[in-house]
Formats: sequence, C-alpha cells, structure tokens
Amino acid sequence: MNSWDSRTVSALFVFGGLIFLVVTVGFFLQMAWATALWPWPDGRLSYIFISSITAAIAAPMIWIGLTQEFGAARGGAVNLGITAGGMAGYLLLLYGRIGEPELLISAMAAAVFLVANVVIFRWSSQQPIRDQRAVPRLVRASFGGFTAILLAVGSLLVLQAPVVFPWPLQPASSVMFGCIFLGAASYFAISLRSPWWHSARGQLIGFLAYDLVLIGPYLAHFDSVHPAHRLSLILYVAVLVYSGALAAYYLFVNAGTRSWRVEGIE
Repeated sequence: MNSWDSRTVSALFVFGGLIFLVVTVGFFLQMAWATALWPWPDGRLSYIFISSITAAIAAPMIWIGLTQEFGAARGGAVNLGITAGGMAGYLLLLYGRIGEPELLISAMAAAVFLVANVVIFRWSSQQPIRDQRAVPRLVRASFGGFTAILLAVGSLLVLQAPVVFPWPLQPASSVMFGCIFLGAASYFAISLRSPWWHSARGQLIGFLAYDLVLIGPYLAHFDSVHPAHRLSLILYVAVLVYSGALAAYYLFVNAGTRSWRVEGIE
C-alpha cells in the first residue's frame, strides 16, 4: 500500500469512527434521529446499551486509522459481520411474520453492513500486523473467558431467556442483543489465534469505551432494578469493572504495552 493509499484509508477509518461517536451520543441521549435507527421503540437503558456498542466500534476504528495498523481491522470485521448477518436474518424473519416495511429496510441495511465487513475482512487479512509485541498472558486468558461468557449470554439472549439482562428486554431486542454478543465473542476469539499485541489492542480499546459508557448508568440502576434482575446487574457490573481495569492497565500502565507508537515504525 503506497503512502497516498495509507493516508486515504486512515482518513476513512477515522471518519467512520467519528460517525459512530456521533451515533453514540445520539443513542445515549435518546435523540429522535438516533433512536429512529433502531427497528422499534425501546427503553432508555436499551438505547444506552446500543450507545455502548457504537462507542466500542468507534474507538478501535479511530485507533486503527491513526496508527495505520490496518491488519488489526480483521477481528472487528468478523465481529460486525456476524452481528449484522444475524440481525439481517432475524429482521427478515420478522418481516415475513409481520410485514412491516421498516423491518425490511432495517434488514437490507444490516445486509449491506454485512457485505461491507466481508470486504473489510478480506482486505485487512492481506495487511500485516506491524507491531508484533507479545500479547500478555493475562490478556489472552481473559479473552478466553470473555469469549465463553459472551457465547453463553448471547445464546441465551437469542433464545429469549428471561432475566439475562439487568432489565426486562423486548423479545425482539433480546435476539438483536444476542447477535451483538455472539459477534463480540468472535472478536475476542479471533485474537486468541494471534500472539501479537496489536491483534488484541483494538479489543481492549473497544471494551474500555463500552465500559465507560455503561458503568455510570448501570451503577445508578441499582436504585431501581427489579429483584429478579439484580443478580444479572451485579454480574454485569463485575465484568465491567474487571474488563475496564484490565484495559486501563495494559493500555496505560504496563510498561511493555502502554506505548501507543507502532514499534519499529518511525
């Protein structure tokens, strides 16, 4: 990739990340233009959860754009591809049952997003990971645990199991959130196949953004959580605290990984 191409692709990643940041603010504040992007009306906490997901997409995109570590995009592309594919299939199923045009439009948008991420994955798979510092053992072990948790919770959500989330979910939202969790499981799983730090850094950056969006609203939710959902809230907050501490330590404190400069690249 020549320098002009690198600058252009970098700009596209940063621009895309900034768009997702705007969407994050919109969903967090429940702005009408943002909530209209979701296929049906939902509750405040569900919109905040969606904002945490868009924040987790935005942060790694901006990091990839600024560092030109384009090979690190493959994990995110798999994550978003699985999420979008699951959502597209479910929305088409709902459209077949209900026949609402909005569901078909949302399904088509998800399908386009799936195709875009397939393209990104194929392209990024041809790009090397330039910074090849080793992934710390605790990070690898934690990613294995995150993968297992996300697979279990995502599967339960797709099956519309009750009290999995810290608040009651609409059945359709439960399936959609399940697709998000299953996609996220693939994001952590794919990094386990690589020994390189920059194959894992994007996941920690995204997880930290996700944690920062959710931790305040979730702590405040203890005042009103239904008793049946309290255990879910406690477990969810515990994961947020652990993952946030893990990300903060290895991104900003640990001497071997805190440098944001791509090693060996001037």
